[in-house]
Amino acid sequence: MSPRSRKSGTFVEQHRLRDNAQAKAAEQVERIIRKEKLEVVRFSFADQHGVLRGKTLVAAEAVQAMSAGVTMTTTLLAKDTAHRTIFPVFTPGGGFASQEMEGGGDFVMVADPSTFRILPWANKTGWLLCDIYFTNGKPVPYSARARCRDALATLAKAGFDFLAGLEVEFHLFKIEDPRLRPSDATWPPEAPEVSLLTQGYQYLTESRFDMLDPAVEILRRGIEQLGLPLRSIEVELGPSQCEFTFRPLAGLASADAMVLFRAAVKQIARRNGYLASFMCRPALPNVMSSGWHLHQSLVERKGARNAFAFDHADMLSTVGKYYLGGLLAHARAAAAFTTPTINGYKRYRAYSLAPDRAIWARDNRGVMVRVIGQQPGSPATRLENRVGEPAANPYLYVASQIYSGLDGIARRLDPGPSADTPYEVAAPLLPKNLNEALTALRSDEALRTGFGTNFVDYYLHIKAAEFERFQKEAGDERADVTSWEQKEYLDLF
Repeated sequence: MSPRSRKSGTFVEQHRLRDNAQAKAAEQVERIIRKEKLEVVRFSFADQHGVLRGKTLVAAEAVQAMSAGVTMTTTLLAKDTAHRTIFPVFTPGGGFASQEMEGGGDFVMVADPSTFRILPWANKTGWLLCDIYFTNGKPVPYSARARCRDALATLAKAGFDFLAGLEVEFHLFKIEDPRLRPSDATWPPEAPEVSLLTQGYQYLTESRFDMLDPAVEILRRGIEQLGLPLRSIEVELGPSQCEFTFRPLAGLASADAMVLFRAAVKQIARRNGYLASFMCRPALPNVMSSGWHLHQSLVERKGARNAFAFDHADMLSTVGKYYLGGLLAHARAAAAFTTPTINGYKRYRAYSLAPDRAIWARDNRGVMVRVIGQQPGSPATRLENRVGEPAANPYLYVASQIYSGLDGIARRLDPGPSADTPYEVAAPLLPKNLNEALTALRSDEALRTGFGTNFVDYYLHIKAAEFERFQKEAGDERADVTSWEQKEYLDLF
Protein backbone atom coordinates (compact mmCIF):
# COMPACT_ATOMS: atom_id res chain seq x y z
CA MET A 1 0.00 0.00 0.00
CA SER A 2 2.76 2.45 0.88
CA PRO A 3 5.87 2.91 -1.24
CA ARG A 4 9.21 2.09 0.35
CA SER A 5 12.53 3.42 -0.82
CA ARG A 6 15.47 1.17 -1.62
CA LYS A 7 17.52 3.72 0.29
CA SER A 8 17.11 4.39 3.98
CA GLY A 9 14.24 6.56 5.13
CA THR A 10 10.59 6.86 4.20
CA PHE A 11 9.23 8.25 0.95
CA VAL A 12 8.72 11.67 2.53
CA GLU A 13 12.21 11.70 4.03
CA GLN A 14 13.98 10.45 0.93
CA HIS A 15 12.44 13.13 -1.30
CA ARG A 16 12.49 15.87 1.37
CA LEU A 17 8.80 16.64 1.00
CA ARG A 18 8.38 18.34 4.39
CA ASP A 19 10.30 21.05 6.20
CA ASN A 20 10.88 20.94 9.95
CA ALA A 21 7.61 22.69 10.81
CA GLN A 22 5.60 20.29 8.65
CA ALA A 23 7.43 17.30 10.11
CA LYS A 24 6.53 18.43 13.63
CA ALA A 25 2.91 18.94 12.54
CA ALA A 26 2.85 15.40 11.13
CA GLU A 27 4.14 14.05 14.44
CA GLN A 28 1.37 15.94 16.23
CA VAL A 29 -1.22 14.34 13.94
CA GLU A 30 0.20 10.91 14.75
CA ARG A 31 -0.14 11.67 18.47
CA ILE A 32 -3.77 12.79 18.02
CA ILE A 33 -4.62 9.62 16.11
CA ARG A 34 -3.36 7.57 19.04
CA LYS A 35 -4.75 9.82 21.79
CA GLU A 36 -8.25 10.00 20.32
CA LYS A 37 -8.14 6.28 19.57
CA LEU A 38 -9.20 6.84 15.99
CA GLU A 39 -10.00 3.66 14.13
CA VAL A 40 -9.57 4.85 10.54
CA VAL A 41 -8.14 7.83 8.68
CA ARG A 42 -9.18 8.96 5.21
CA PHE A 43 -6.37 10.11 2.92
CA SER A 44 -7.83 12.20 0.08
CA PHE A 45 -6.80 14.39 -2.82
CA ALA A 46 -8.92 16.64 -5.02
CA ASP A 47 -8.85 15.42 -8.61
CA GLN A 48 -9.03 17.50 -11.79
CA HIS A 49 -12.76 18.11 -11.19
CA GLY A 50 -12.32 19.04 -7.53
CA VAL A 51 -13.84 15.70 -6.48
CA LEU A 52 -12.19 14.01 -3.50
CA ARG A 53 -10.66 10.60 -4.14
CA GLY A 54 -8.56 8.52 -1.78
CA LYS A 55 -8.20 5.54 0.52
CA THR A 56 -9.23 4.80 4.08
CA LEU A 57 -6.54 3.26 6.29
CA VAL A 58 -6.88 1.65 9.69
CA ALA A 59 -5.25 3.76 12.37
CA ALA A 60 -2.00 1.77 12.72
CA GLU A 61 -1.39 1.92 8.98
CA ALA A 62 -2.39 5.59 8.88
CA VAL A 63 0.35 6.55 11.31
CA GLN A 64 2.92 4.83 9.10
CA ALA A 65 1.43 6.38 5.97
CA MET A 66 2.00 9.89 7.32
CA SER A 67 5.65 9.47 6.28
CA ALA A 68 5.46 6.59 3.80
CA GLY A 69 2.65 7.97 1.66
CA VAL A 70 -0.31 6.16 0.13
CA THR A 71 -0.28 4.85 -3.43
CA MET A 72 -3.04 5.54 -5.96
CA THR A 73 -3.41 4.73 -9.64
CA THR A 74 -2.55 7.44 -12.17
CA THR A 75 -5.68 6.63 -14.19
CA LEU A 76 -7.62 8.69 -11.64
CA LEU A 77 -6.06 11.75 -13.28
CA ALA A 78 -7.28 10.64 -16.71
CA LYS A 79 -11.02 10.57 -16.00
CA ASP A 80 -13.94 12.76 -17.03
CA THR A 81 -16.97 13.57 -14.89
CA ALA A 82 -18.49 10.16 -15.63
CA HIS A 83 -15.36 8.55 -14.14
CA ARG A 84 -14.41 7.20 -17.55
CA THR A 85 -10.73 7.10 -18.52
CA ILE A 86 -10.47 9.29 -21.62
CA PHE A 87 -6.71 9.09 -22.23
CA PRO A 88 -5.14 6.04 -23.96
CA VAL A 89 -3.10 5.19 -20.87
CA PHE A 90 -1.93 1.82 -22.22
CA THR A 91 -0.59 3.33 -25.43
CA PRO A 92 3.00 4.65 -25.47
CA GLY A 93 2.78 8.30 -24.53
CA GLY A 94 -0.86 7.95 -23.57
CA GLY A 95 -1.55 11.53 -24.57
CA PHE A 96 0.42 12.83 -21.58
CA ALA A 97 3.56 14.93 -21.51
CA SER A 98 4.70 13.03 -18.39
CA GLN A 99 6.08 9.56 -19.01
CA GLU A 100 5.17 8.55 -15.45
CA MET A 101 1.48 8.54 -16.45
CA GLU A 102 1.87 5.66 -18.90
CA GLY A 103 0.44 2.23 -18.18
CA GLY A 104 -1.81 3.14 -15.27
CA GLY A 105 1.04 3.04 -12.76
CA ASP A 106 1.09 4.54 -9.29
CA PHE A 107 1.44 7.96 -7.80
CA VAL A 108 1.77 8.70 -4.09
CA MET A 109 -0.49 10.75 -1.84
CA VAL A 110 1.47 12.62 0.85
CA ALA A 111 -0.67 14.01 3.64
CA ASP A 112 -0.61 17.73 4.40
CA PRO A 113 -0.69 17.62 8.22
CA SER A 114 -2.13 21.14 8.45
CA THR A 115 -5.41 19.87 6.97
CA PHE A 116 -6.05 17.17 9.58
CA ARG A 117 -9.60 16.95 10.90
CA ILE A 118 -11.64 14.49 12.94
CA LEU A 119 -14.90 14.02 11.07
CA PRO A 120 -17.83 14.67 13.42
CA TRP A 121 -20.29 12.61 11.36
CA ALA A 122 -18.17 9.46 11.01
CA ASN A 123 -17.24 7.20 13.92
CA LYS A 124 -13.62 7.49 15.11
CA THR A 125 -12.54 8.80 11.70
CA GLY A 126 -9.72 11.18 10.83
CA TRP A 127 -9.29 13.00 7.52
CA LEU A 128 -6.26 14.38 5.68
CA LEU A 129 -5.96 16.27 2.43
CA CYS A 130 -2.95 15.18 0.39
CA ASP A 131 -0.54 16.42 -2.22
CA ILE A 132 0.45 14.01 -4.96
CA TYR A 133 3.82 12.88 -6.30
CA PHE A 134 5.08 10.29 -8.74
CA THR A 135 6.92 7.33 -7.21
CA ASN A 136 10.22 8.97 -8.19
CA GLY A 137 9.37 11.92 -5.95
CA LYS A 138 8.51 14.37 -8.72
CA PRO A 139 5.35 16.48 -8.18
CA VAL A 140 2.46 15.36 -10.39
CA PRO A 141 1.99 18.20 -12.93
CA TYR A 142 -1.75 17.51 -13.20
CA SER A 143 -2.43 18.26 -9.53
CA ALA A 144 -4.97 21.09 -9.23
CA ARG A 145 -3.82 21.89 -5.69
CA ALA A 146 -0.22 22.19 -6.83
CA ARG A 147 -1.25 24.51 -9.69
CA CYS A 148 -3.01 26.74 -7.17
CA ARG A 149 0.04 26.74 -4.94
CA ASP A 150 2.14 27.78 -7.95
CA ALA A 151 -0.23 30.68 -8.65
CA LEU A 152 0.04 31.84 -5.05
CA ALA A 153 3.83 31.66 -5.24
CA THR A 154 3.80 33.75 -8.42
CA LEU A 155 1.57 36.27 -6.67
CA ALA A 156 3.92 36.36 -3.68
CA LYS A 157 6.86 37.19 -5.97
CA ALA A 158 4.83 40.17 -7.18
CA GLY A 159 4.52 41.30 -3.56
CA PHE A 160 1.01 40.15 -2.67
CA ASP A 161 -0.92 37.48 -0.79
CA PHE A 162 -4.41 36.31 -1.80
CA LEU A 163 -7.43 36.66 0.51
CA ALA A 164 -10.78 35.11 -0.38
CA GLY A 165 -14.23 34.78 1.16
CA LEU A 166 -16.64 32.10 -0.03
CA GLU A 167 -20.32 32.68 -0.80
CA VAL A 168 -21.80 29.39 -1.98
CA GLU A 169 -25.32 28.49 -3.09
CA PHE A 170 -26.57 24.91 -3.35
CA HIS A 171 -29.73 22.82 -3.28
CA LEU A 172 -30.85 20.57 -0.45
CA PHE A 173 -33.40 17.90 -1.36
CA LYS A 174 -35.09 14.97 0.35
CA ILE A 175 -34.24 11.63 -1.27
CA GLU A 176 -37.38 9.76 -2.30
CA ASP A 177 -35.68 7.02 -4.33
CA PRO A 178 -31.89 6.55 -4.18
CA ARG A 179 -32.08 4.50 -7.39
CA LEU A 180 -30.11 1.56 -6.04
CA ARG A 181 -31.69 -1.14 -8.21
CA PRO A 182 -29.13 -2.97 -10.37
CA SER A 183 -30.85 -1.63 -13.48
CA ASP A 184 -30.15 1.92 -12.25
CA ALA A 185 -26.42 1.28 -11.90
CA THR A 186 -25.60 2.58 -15.35
CA TRP A 187 -22.38 4.48 -16.12
CA PRO A 188 -22.92 7.18 -14.93
CA PRO A 189 -25.77 5.95 -12.68
CA GLU A 190 -29.32 7.20 -12.75
CA ALA A 191 -29.78 10.29 -10.62
CA PRO A 192 -31.69 9.88 -7.33
CA GLU A 193 -35.32 10.95 -7.32
CA VAL A 194 -35.82 13.82 -4.91
CA SER A 195 -38.46 16.12 -3.50
CA LEU A 196 -38.25 19.67 -2.19
CA LEU A 197 -37.84 20.74 1.42
CA THR A 198 -39.41 24.12 0.70
CA GLN A 199 -41.14 25.96 -2.08
CA GLY A 200 -39.29 28.96 -3.39
CA TYR A 201 -39.35 32.69 -4.13
CA GLN A 202 -39.73 33.84 -0.51
CA TYR A 203 -36.16 35.09 -0.56
CA LEU A 204 -34.59 35.58 2.91
CA THR A 205 -37.90 35.14 4.71
CA GLU A 206 -37.66 33.70 8.19
CA SER A 207 -40.59 31.33 7.62
CA ARG A 208 -38.83 29.65 4.69
CA PHE A 209 -35.58 29.47 6.65
CA ASP A 210 -37.36 27.83 9.57
CA MET A 211 -38.76 25.18 7.22
CA LEU A 212 -35.21 24.37 6.13
CA ASP A 213 -33.70 24.68 9.58
CA PRO A 214 -34.10 21.06 10.78
CA ALA A 215 -32.00 19.87 7.84
CA VAL A 216 -29.65 22.87 7.74
CA GLU A 217 -28.92 22.59 11.46
CA ILE A 218 -27.37 19.17 10.91
CA LEU A 219 -25.11 20.63 8.24
CA ARG A 220 -24.25 23.73 10.27
CA ARG A 221 -23.15 21.76 13.31
CA GLY A 222 -20.90 19.55 11.21
CA ILE A 223 -19.32 22.51 9.42
CA GLU A 224 -18.65 24.34 12.69
CA GLN A 225 -17.17 21.25 14.32
CA LEU A 226 -14.72 20.99 11.43
CA GLY A 227 -13.46 24.47 12.28
CA LEU A 228 -14.47 26.08 9.00
CA PRO A 229 -15.11 29.86 9.43
CA LEU A 230 -18.85 29.81 8.80
CA ARG A 231 -20.41 33.27 8.77
CA SER A 232 -24.07 32.94 7.74
CA ILE A 233 -26.75 30.54 6.54
CA GLU A 234 -29.38 32.00 4.23
CA VAL A 235 -32.45 30.80 2.37
CA GLU A 236 -32.12 31.60 -1.32
CA LEU A 237 -34.69 32.55 -3.95
CA GLY A 238 -35.31 29.10 -5.41
CA PRO A 239 -37.09 26.07 -3.95
CA SER A 240 -34.89 24.05 -1.55
CA GLN A 241 -31.99 26.41 -2.21
CA CYS A 242 -29.71 27.87 0.45
CA GLU A 243 -26.45 29.75 0.76
CA PHE A 244 -23.54 29.45 3.18
CA THR A 245 -20.98 32.24 3.50
CA PHE A 246 -17.57 32.14 5.16
CA ARG A 247 -15.16 34.64 6.62
CA PRO A 248 -12.13 35.29 4.43
CA LEU A 249 -9.17 32.93 4.42
CA ALA A 250 -5.67 33.48 3.10
CA GLY A 251 -4.05 31.64 0.22
CA LEU A 252 -4.53 27.92 -0.22
CA ALA A 253 -6.76 27.72 2.86
CA SER A 254 -9.68 29.28 0.99
CA ALA A 255 -9.64 26.60 -1.72
CA ASP A 256 -9.06 23.82 0.83
CA ALA A 257 -12.07 25.08 2.79
CA MET A 258 -14.33 24.85 -0.26
CA VAL A 259 -13.21 21.29 -0.97
CA LEU A 260 -13.88 20.21 2.61
CA PHE A 261 -17.14 22.17 2.82
CA ARG A 262 -18.65 20.52 -0.25
CA ALA A 263 -17.58 17.05 0.82
CA ALA A 264 -18.88 17.54 4.36
CA VAL A 265 -22.24 18.90 3.26
CA LYS A 266 -22.81 16.07 0.80
CA GLN A 267 -21.78 13.34 3.23
CA ILE A 268 -23.73 14.68 6.22
CA ALA A 269 -26.81 15.25 4.08
CA ARG A 270 -26.72 11.76 2.59
CA ARG A 271 -26.40 10.09 6.00
CA ASN A 272 -29.60 11.88 7.02
CA GLY A 273 -31.72 11.09 3.96
CA TYR A 274 -31.00 14.28 2.02
CA LEU A 275 -29.21 15.04 -1.21
CA ALA A 276 -27.07 18.17 -1.25
CA SER A 277 -26.19 19.16 -4.80
CA PHE A 278 -23.75 21.81 -5.98
CA MET A 279 -24.87 21.24 -9.56
CA CYS A 280 -25.65 24.69 -10.92
CA ARG A 281 -29.13 24.10 -12.34
CA PRO A 282 -30.74 20.70 -11.61
CA ALA A 283 -33.20 19.31 -14.15
CA LEU A 284 -36.20 19.77 -11.87
CA PRO A 285 -39.26 21.97 -12.40
CA ASN A 286 -39.05 25.51 -11.03
CA VAL A 287 -35.60 25.27 -9.41
CA MET A 288 -33.19 28.19 -9.73
CA SER A 289 -29.53 28.30 -10.70
CA SER A 290 -26.88 28.33 -7.99
CA GLY A 291 -23.70 30.38 -8.12
CA TRP A 292 -20.42 30.62 -6.26
CA HIS A 293 -19.38 34.23 -5.65
CA LEU A 294 -15.68 34.54 -4.87
CA HIS A 295 -14.83 37.61 -2.79
CA GLN A 296 -11.16 38.40 -3.31
CA SER A 297 -8.52 40.95 -2.48
CA LEU A 298 -4.75 41.21 -2.43
CA VAL A 299 -2.76 41.93 0.69
CA GLU A 300 0.61 43.65 0.44
CA ARG A 301 3.30 41.37 1.83
CA LYS A 302 5.12 44.42 3.17
CA GLY A 303 2.86 46.10 5.67
CA ALA A 304 -0.11 43.70 5.34
CA ARG A 305 -2.25 46.47 3.82
CA ASN A 306 -5.23 45.75 1.57
CA ALA A 307 -3.79 46.50 -1.87
CA PHE A 308 -7.25 47.27 -3.30
CA ALA A 309 -8.14 49.99 -0.78
CA PHE A 310 -7.65 53.61 -1.86
CA ASP A 311 -7.48 56.71 0.30
CA HIS A 312 -9.21 59.22 -1.97
CA ALA A 313 -12.55 59.50 -3.75
CA ASP A 314 -12.12 56.31 -5.77
CA MET A 315 -13.07 53.16 -3.91
CA LEU A 316 -10.51 50.97 -5.68
CA SER A 317 -6.74 51.49 -5.83
CA THR A 318 -4.75 51.54 -9.05
CA VAL A 319 -3.59 47.97 -8.39
CA GLY A 320 -7.19 46.97 -7.78
CA LYS A 321 -8.36 48.57 -11.01
CA TYR A 322 -5.71 46.81 -13.07
CA TYR A 323 -6.45 43.49 -11.35
CA LEU A 324 -10.14 44.02 -12.14
CA GLY A 325 -9.21 44.79 -15.74
CA GLY A 326 -7.43 41.44 -15.90
CA LEU A 327 -10.45 39.56 -14.56
CA LEU A 328 -12.62 41.10 -17.28
CA ALA A 329 -10.08 40.65 -20.08
CA HIS A 330 -9.67 36.93 -19.37
CA ALA A 331 -13.27 36.21 -18.33
CA ARG A 332 -14.14 34.14 -21.40
CA ALA A 333 -11.05 31.93 -21.14
CA ALA A 334 -11.14 31.68 -17.33
CA ALA A 335 -14.77 30.48 -17.60
CA ALA A 336 -13.34 27.04 -18.41
CA PHE A 337 -12.18 27.00 -14.78
CA THR A 338 -14.86 29.10 -13.06
CA THR A 339 -17.69 27.30 -14.87
CA PRO A 340 -16.31 23.89 -15.88
CA THR A 341 -19.56 21.97 -16.49
CA ILE A 342 -21.95 22.02 -19.41
CA ASN A 343 -24.73 22.78 -16.98
CA GLY A 344 -23.11 25.89 -15.49
CA TYR A 345 -23.65 27.96 -18.64
CA LYS A 346 -27.44 27.70 -18.20
CA ARG A 347 -27.01 30.34 -15.48
CA TYR A 348 -25.63 33.15 -17.69
CA ARG A 349 -28.90 34.90 -18.42
CA ALA A 350 -29.90 38.53 -18.66
CA TYR A 351 -32.07 40.01 -15.89
CA SER A 352 -31.48 37.03 -13.64
CA LEU A 353 -29.16 38.28 -10.88
CA ALA A 354 -26.40 36.47 -12.75
CA PRO A 355 -23.90 37.92 -15.22
CA ASP A 356 -24.05 37.43 -18.97
CA ARG A 357 -21.13 39.67 -19.98
CA ALA A 358 -17.71 40.76 -18.69
CA ILE A 359 -18.47 44.03 -16.87
CA TRP A 360 -18.19 45.52 -13.40
CA ALA A 361 -20.02 47.96 -11.15
CA ARG A 362 -19.79 49.34 -7.64
CA ASP A 363 -23.04 47.95 -6.32
CA ASN A 364 -24.99 46.08 -8.96
CA ARG A 365 -25.77 42.38 -8.75
CA GLY A 366 -26.25 42.01 -12.47
CA VAL A 367 -22.56 42.46 -13.29
CA MET A 368 -19.78 39.91 -13.37
CA VAL A 369 -17.57 41.69 -10.83
CA ARG A 370 -18.92 43.87 -8.05
CA VAL A 371 -16.62 46.32 -6.24
CA ILE A 372 -17.40 46.26 -2.51
CA GLY A 373 -16.20 48.69 0.12
CA GLN A 374 -17.94 50.86 2.68
CA GLN A 375 -15.66 53.85 2.14
CA PRO A 376 -12.29 54.75 0.60
CA GLY A 377 -9.45 53.11 2.49
CA SER A 378 -11.66 50.40 3.98
CA PRO A 379 -9.66 47.25 4.78
CA ALA A 380 -12.71 45.26 3.64
CA THR A 381 -12.46 46.58 0.05
CA ARG A 382 -12.72 43.65 -2.33
CA LEU A 383 -13.91 42.34 -5.66
CA GLU A 384 -16.84 39.94 -5.75
CA ASN A 385 -16.63 37.80 -8.88
CA ARG A 386 -20.13 36.43 -9.46
CA VAL A 387 -19.23 34.32 -12.49
CA GLY A 388 -18.48 30.94 -10.87
CA GLU A 389 -20.62 27.86 -10.42
CA PRO A 390 -20.51 25.92 -7.12
CA ALA A 391 -19.25 22.77 -8.90
CA ALA A 392 -16.00 24.48 -9.93
CA ASN A 393 -12.66 23.03 -8.87
CA PRO A 394 -11.67 25.53 -6.14
CA TYR A 395 -7.95 25.35 -6.87
CA LEU A 396 -8.37 26.09 -10.55
CA TYR A 397 -10.96 28.80 -9.90
CA VAL A 398 -8.61 30.62 -7.52
CA ALA A 399 -5.56 30.16 -9.76
CA SER A 400 -7.46 31.50 -12.78
CA GLN A 401 -8.32 34.66 -10.83
CA ILE A 402 -4.72 35.21 -9.77
CA TYR A 403 -3.24 34.76 -13.24
CA SER A 404 -5.93 36.93 -14.83
CA GLY A 405 -5.46 39.66 -12.25
CA LEU A 406 -1.67 39.59 -12.44
CA ASP A 407 -1.82 39.97 -16.21
CA GLY A 408 -4.09 42.97 -15.71
CA ILE A 409 -1.57 44.52 -13.32
CA ALA A 410 1.36 43.78 -15.64
CA ARG A 411 -0.37 45.30 -18.67
CA ARG A 412 -2.20 48.03 -16.73
CA LEU A 413 -5.55 47.01 -18.14
CA ASP A 414 -8.32 49.58 -17.76
CA PRO A 415 -11.59 47.93 -16.65
CA GLY A 416 -13.64 50.75 -18.16
CA PRO A 417 -16.53 52.59 -16.50
CA SER A 418 -18.98 51.14 -14.01
CA ALA A 419 -21.89 49.46 -15.79
CA ASP A 420 -25.16 50.85 -14.45
CA THR A 421 -27.26 48.94 -17.03
CA PRO A 422 -25.55 45.52 -16.87
CA TYR A 423 -27.72 43.72 -19.42
CA GLU A 424 -27.65 46.50 -21.99
CA VAL A 425 -24.10 47.87 -22.00
CA ALA A 426 -21.89 46.88 -24.91
CA ALA A 427 -19.28 44.43 -23.58
CA PRO A 428 -17.86 40.98 -24.39
CA LEU A 429 -20.45 38.29 -23.66
CA LEU A 430 -19.57 35.38 -21.44
CA PRO A 431 -19.38 32.04 -23.27
CA LYS A 432 -22.73 30.54 -24.17
CA ASN A 433 -21.47 27.00 -23.59
CA LEU A 434 -18.47 25.04 -22.37
CA ASN A 435 -17.06 24.63 -25.87
CA GLU A 436 -16.85 28.42 -26.33
CA ALA A 437 -14.94 28.68 -23.06
CA LEU A 438 -12.51 25.95 -24.09
CA THR A 439 -11.90 27.71 -27.40
CA ALA A 440 -11.11 30.93 -25.56
CA LEU A 441 -8.79 29.14 -23.12
CA ARG A 442 -6.94 27.44 -25.97
CA SER A 443 -5.66 30.79 -27.24
CA ASP A 444 -5.24 32.67 -23.95
CA GLU A 445 -1.51 33.22 -23.56
CA ALA A 446 -1.62 34.58 -20.01
CA LEU A 447 -3.47 31.53 -18.66
CA ARG A 448 -1.30 29.18 -20.72
CA THR A 449 1.81 30.79 -19.28
CA GLY A 450 0.41 30.73 -15.76
CA PHE A 451 -0.93 27.18 -15.63
CA GLY A 452 1.64 25.84 -18.10
CA THR A 453 0.88 24.59 -21.61
CA ASN A 454 1.16 20.98 -20.43
CA PHE A 455 -1.59 21.42 -17.86
CA VAL A 456 -3.85 23.53 -20.10
CA ASP A 457 -3.69 20.97 -22.93
CA TYR A 458 -4.40 18.17 -20.45
CA TYR A 459 -7.40 20.05 -19.05
CA LEU A 460 -8.70 20.95 -22.51
CA HIS A 461 -8.60 17.30 -23.52
CA ILE A 462 -10.67 16.21 -20.51
CA LYS A 463 -13.29 18.94 -20.86
CA ALA A 464 -13.52 18.63 -24.66
CA ALA A 465 -14.24 14.92 -24.25
CA GLU A 466 -17.03 15.78 -21.81
CA PHE A 467 -18.59 18.23 -24.25
CA GLU A 468 -18.30 15.81 -27.18
CA ARG A 469 -19.97 13.05 -25.16
CA PHE A 470 -22.77 15.45 -24.24
CA GLN A 471 -23.36 16.29 -27.90
CA LYS A 472 -23.39 12.61 -28.82
CA GLU A 473 -25.50 11.27 -25.96
CA ALA A 474 -27.90 14.08 -25.05
CA GLY A 475 -29.78 13.65 -28.34
CA ASP A 476 -32.33 16.17 -29.50
CA GLU A 477 -33.69 17.07 -26.08
CA ARG A 478 -35.02 20.63 -26.05
CA ALA A 479 -35.31 20.87 -22.30
CA ASP A 480 -33.70 23.77 -20.52
CA VAL A 481 -31.55 21.22 -18.71
CA THR A 482 -31.17 17.74 -20.18
CA SER A 483 -31.49 14.41 -18.42
CA TRP A 484 -27.87 13.82 -19.48
CA GLU A 485 -26.79 16.70 -17.23
CA GLN A 486 -28.92 15.39 -14.36
CA LYS A 487 -27.23 11.98 -14.48
CA GLU A 488 -23.78 13.48 -14.95
CA TYR A 489 -23.76 16.18 -12.28
CA LEU A 490 -26.61 16.03 -9.71
CA ASP A 491 -25.04 13.47 -7.38
CA LEU A 492 -21.39 13.91 -8.37
CA PHE A 493 -21.23 17.57 -7.32
